[in-house]
Amino acid sequence: MIHCCTNAYPRRTNYVSEARLRTFGSLLAALLLQAQGGVALEGSGPSIVSLLAGSTYTARFVLLILGLFSVISWGIVLHKAWTFSRAERQSTQFLDVFRRSNKFSEVQAVCKSLEGSPLVGMFQAGYAELNLQLRQPPAPANSPPATAVRPTLKSLAAVDRALMRASSVEVNKLEKRVPFLATTASITPFIGLLGTVWGIMFAFFNIGSQGSTDLAVVAPGIAEALIATAAGLFAAIPAVYFYNHFTTKVKLYASEMDDFALEFLNIAERNFT
Repeated sequence: MIHCCTNAYPRRTNYVSEARLRTFGSLLAALLLQAQGGVALEGSGPSIVSLLAGSTYTARFVLLILGLFSVISWGIVLHKAWTFSRAERQSTQFLDVFRRSNKFSEVQAVCKSLEGSPLVGMFQAGYAELNLQLRQPPAPANSPPATAVRPTLKSLAAVDRALMRASSVEVNKLEKRVPFLATTASITPFIGLLGTVWGIMFAFFNIGSQGSTDLAVVAPGIAEALIATAAGLFAAIPAVYFYNHFTTKVKLYASEMDDFALEFLNIAERNFT
């Protein structure tokens, strides 16, 4: 008899250990499967398909909206990451050519191959303004040949304004579609909260209609609420991170463009005034 009692205690310990090993996801799957009248197999993991299959059309609509936000956001993230990487690489190449060249015409020749750099757009705007101011009017046909006169700038401030306008255009290009990440980060948690509230309301509706607080009654609403919450956070968290990351990148590029504008103006002032 003593031998039988000693064997019973380890078995009870095993049951307690197995209960502690249950994860939140497996419990959620068990709730939904029990609510549907299904039988959860021991050791089977949670299935996203089974969770979605038991949800209401309202919950599926909320998840669809959150999925669209998430897909569009990740598309923007991948596109902007490629754009900024190309801009950084080509800006380094352009600055190297710009600082080694003795003439602006030499720099203009390589601009077409480095159009991904925001500095190229600024240089082309400043170079166009320089050409307009330095262009000599044609001499009359019967006038005697005049001695060559060193071209001079009429207005250095006009060149500065041209560079500032180009800088604004380039910053707008870099910021294009980035605000959508901020919209996703701010609105998707509330859409997920809408699904959460609907799921809880659905659970209370089942309790009121069936007059019971059994697990099979409240499980579908709880499952919908938790899924909507998780989906809203899944869409919002990456959007917040990458919005801050890209905004910082844009600020760094704007600072680099300001430095380039000053460098361009210094060269123009030394050579054409």
